[in-house]
Amino acid sequence: MAQASHGSVLDALGLRIAAGELAPGAVFTLADLEAQYAVSRTVIREAVRVLESMGMLASRRRVGLTVRPPSEWSALNTQLIGWQLASPRRAQQIVVVNEMRSAVEPIAARLAAVRGSDVQRAEIVRLAAELEKHGHAGRGASAAYLEADVAFHDLILDMSGNLMLAANKAAIAAVITGRTDLGLTPADPYEESLHNHVQTAAAIARGDAEAAEHHTRRYVDAVLSEVRALV
Repeated sequence: MAQASHGSVLDALGLRIAAGELAPGAVFTLADLEAQYAVSRTVIREAVRVLESMGMLASRRRVGLTVRPPSEWSALNTQLIGWQLASPRRAQQIVVVNEMRSAVEPIAARLAAVRGSDVQRAEIVRLAAELEKHGHAGRGASAAYLEADVAFHDLILDMSGNLMLAANKAAIAAVITGRTDLGLTPADPYEESLHNHVQTAAAIARGDAEAAEHHTRRYVDAVLSEVRALV
C-alpha cells in the first residue's frame, strides 16, 4: 500500500468501523495497522487517539485496540456522521438524525418565536422565501437551496437561546448536506415540507410560539416520512 497520511489512515479506519467492517469487539494492534497502512507508528497513534476520543476504539495493555459498540460513539460528531453517510448504513444515519430533529426543532422553533430578535425574525422570513423560490423552480437539489436550508435550521436553533439545542446544529447540517451530496434531495421539494417551512418562519416572525412549533413539527414529520422510505 502507498504511504498514507494521518488523515487518510483516520478516514480509512473510521469508515471501516462506521460501516461495520470492523465489528464491535474486534481486536487488533498498532503493529497490525502499521502493516496494513504502511505508515509509521506515530501516524497510527495519532489516528487511534482521535478514534479513542470519539469513543470508537478502546486501548488496553496486553489486549490491544478494541472496537467499541456504536452506543458508546460520539453520535453528534460530524466526522463520524460523514463516515456513516459514506457507508452502506447511510440511509439509516439520515433517518436517525431526522428522528433527533423531530425531538429538537419543534421546541427550538417555539422558543425562537419568543426569544428571537427583530433582525433574526426578518432573516428567518428571508431564508424561507429563498427556499420557496428555489423549491418552486425545481432547484431543491441546488447549492443555493442547500445553503438557505442549512442557514434556516441553524438560525432556528440559535434563536431558541438554548445552547443545548443549538449544539445539534452541526450534526443536522452534516446530514442535510450529506443527503444533497449523495443525490438524495429531490429537485422538487415536497410541497408539505416547503409550505410548512414558510409557515414556521411567519409564525416565528409574529411571535406565535404555538404555531411555530406546530408547523415545524409538520415539516420535520414530512421529511422523516420521506427519508424513512430510503431504508
